[in-house]
Amino acid sequence: MATPDRFPLPQVSDSTRKPEWLKVRLPHGEGYERVKAIVKRVGLSTVCEEARCPNIAECWGGGTATVMLMGEVCTRACRFCHVKVGAPPPLDPMEPIHLAQAVREMNLEYIVVTSVNRDDRPDGGAGHFASAIRELRKESPRTLVEVLIPDFKGKEEDLATVAQAKPHVVAHNVETVERLTPTVRDRRATYRQSLRVLEYLKNRPEKVYTKTSVMVGLGETDEELERTFKDLRGVGVDVLTLGQYLQPSQYHLRVERFVTPAQFEAYKALAESFGFLYVASGPLVRSSYRAAEFFMKGLMERERVERLG
Repeated sequence: MATPDRFPLPQVSDSTRKPEWLKVRLPHGEGYERVKAIVKRVGLSTVCEEARCPNIAECWGGGTATVMLMGEVCTRACRFCHVKVGAPPPLDPMEPIHLAQAVREMNLEYIVVTSVNRDDRPDGGAGHFASAIRELRKESPRTLVEVLIPDFKGKEEDLATVAQAKPHVVAHNVETVERLTPTVRDRRATYRQSLRVLEYLKNRPEKVYTKTSVMVGLGETDEELERTFKDLRGVGVDVLTLGQYLQPSQYHLRVERFVTPAQFEAYKALAESFGFLYVASGPLVRSSYRAAEFFMKGLMERERVERLG
């Protein structure tokens, strides 16, 4: 694919003081409170809460949520992530069933299932993911299932295990541009390996939609972002989300810049020119973002109607 003409991008301020556009209201609303009560009662671990996601009320109130499998302790130490690092506990074999039962009760339209990295497991937890997908599709056949997976060390047999369970969407986050990957992510998570994971999944016979996310504000340049967009479309990624990196604690990577809403719009236009099916781009956009999930729901509904048609 030819490189598009460059879109003019506004100049960036050096200030890293949190700007007005990143301030959000406290979550509230009937739908949000209902999902919150169920999550608390059944003991689900949600990324929405763990990551203090600013979109939690919109998502929970609108029929979407993101849950985390396999515990809250990760075997990798990425420098942007606030998840605990260490030796994780054994897997709970009943977790996929309990998850599916909770999702059925919440009557969700769209569920995103993610996890910590479990390099301590022979398959990285791929079989556990597959069990969760199968249970979800059995208990809530109308709920669309997206999985946001680790790289499973790039092992195709483990990626195949997840794909064969037939989630509707498989996401794997590249997180940042290639130059910054060794600084931002754990040393076992490489940029090229993530591209290979996304390419393998896209070329599988299940024909799942693929999705990835990039954080900005870590020191990347416009040229590097453009190269990343091209790389991602080159391996067939369908959906891209772009959001502002926020430093979760003083021990994590600092924010190099806060990108303005106007700049996010320019990045969106640039990314769209490469041919993604959908691009969500904004300061508060996260990997699991309701606007992108709403688009996927609409796309798959249109495809269902056309098949019946």
